[in-house]
Amino acid sequence: MARKSAPLPALDFFRGFESAARHLSFTKAAEELFVTQSAVSRQIQALEERLGVKLFTRRNRGLALTEEGHQMYRATDVALRTLRDAVERISPGDLQKLVTVTSSMAFCSLWLIPRLSGFRKTYPGVDVRISANNQILDLDRERIDLGIRYCPVRAAPQGSIRMFGEEIVPVCSPKLLKDRARPLKSPADLRHHSLLHFEDTYGSIPWLEWDVWLESAGLPELRPAGSLRFSHYDQVIRAALDGQGVALGRRPLVTQFLADRSLVQPFSSDSVTDRAYFVVRTGANQARGEVNDFIKWLMSESETLVRAMEKDKRVKKK
Repeated sequence: MARKSAPLPALDFFRGFESAARHLSFTKAAEELFVTQSAVSRQIQALEERLGVKLFTRRNRGLALTEEGHQMYRATDVALRTLRDAVERISPGDLQKLVTVTSSMAFCSLWLIPRLSGFRKTYPGVDVRISANNQILDLDRERIDLGIRYCPVRAAPQGSIRMFGEEIVPVCSPKLLKDRARPLKSPADLRHHSLLHFEDTYGSIPWLEWDVWLESAGLPELRPAGSLRFSHYDQVIRAALDGQGVALGRRPLVTQFLADRSLVQPFSSDSVTDRAYFVVRTGANQARGEVNDFIKWLMSESETLVRAMEKDKRVKKK
């Protein structure tokens, strides 16, 4: 006699579990699913009681999957992905299209998001979801269409598309230049001003540290009037826009601010890094028109920016 199959738990239980397992966090799963953290916790508890096994172990710094949890996650990930793929294949073609993009929080905040209105005007039938994250996400696993990576040119992912390089330039609000009591005409004048620091937890971009910049400028002993430190780079730039001090600006991230003169370069001194921004995509979305349209728009914006930066350099040389 064939064994009678037990009824499956509700699909929402598996969605909550899959999200919590992917993030290893009930809180992040709740944010993704637009429910409360306690609701996700109850779903997981109900699923564990139904299966008769523990799926997670609680640790001081978060969650970890048990062996049974790993098995369930692999199966749930495949099952939910299969369902999503089937829905996309059989749904009417006139549904609103969606492109999901990930990049660093600074790039999204300072460069990508301010330009999105232009994409929406050109492609009104495509929605965009931004997943800003300072960690490099697995595009396939996180179901993300495109990633914009900042990395050394030699380490660019295979098949990626180069957008532009990066230059480091001191920037500040023009209001600082109006203070005659505190001149700001040369690097040595930085002693009259506060320096805005980005605290890079991972130490991955040392050229964005003022100590390194000052040493390269021949001023290793310079002591500024003060310092402000921030955990996110976009906060550094917001403080510079507010006139709170001088920051190390990253072109292209501050190019628009320089163009409209909400930020200025107090003196001519810049450096070129060996890194650049690259577009990467998953192999699964090669035929999706909306993804190709977004890449086309990105490259158009990139070309416009590169031309503007080159024009700025030519003006400075005159």
